[in-house]
Amino acid sequence: MKTGYAAPRKPGKKEFSGVRVALLATRWNVDIVDALLKGARECCKDWGVSDDNVKVYYAPGAYEIPLAAQTILDSGEADTVVTLGAVIRGDTPHFEFVAGECSRGLMDVQLKTGGPVGFGVLTVNTVEQAWERAGPGNTNKGYEAAAAALEMLRLVRSLA
Repeated sequence: MKTGYAAPRKPGKKEFSGVRVALLATRWNVDIVDALLKGARECCKDWGVSDDNVKVYYAPGAYEIPLAAQTILDSGEADTVVTLGAVIRGDTPHFEFVAGECSRGLMDVQLKTGGPVGFGVLTVNTVEQAWERAGPGNTNKGYEAAAAALEMLRLVRSLA
């Protein structure tokens, strides 16, 4: 449960209508990722991003997301990237490597490109925990990642 969260100000009329958003999803845990994609799309709609300006891309898995995100931002095809995936802990150390390198890599992408990246890659212990975070509404982590990316885009542009 979140405590003390101060939501950002609501988008101004047409504030985000020209913004180009890339939704970058993984091909693992497809049903969960599809639910995150739905949440991210809902957020874009709520924030006034034109449907024509939202494009979905796919990476094989979470480990590959940083390179895909950087390539998208470097191409100029999007103003921001929202990453969506689910890395679920297993019996081996694989989880730590994939989750850690994905998050570190995405921070590097932001700092290198100056483009905001929404982090909607779930890192959970169980499938049940993933579903708890991928449910409907604005607590969906795809929705939250898209909102964070748009809020950061607002901030970055205000300081440019």
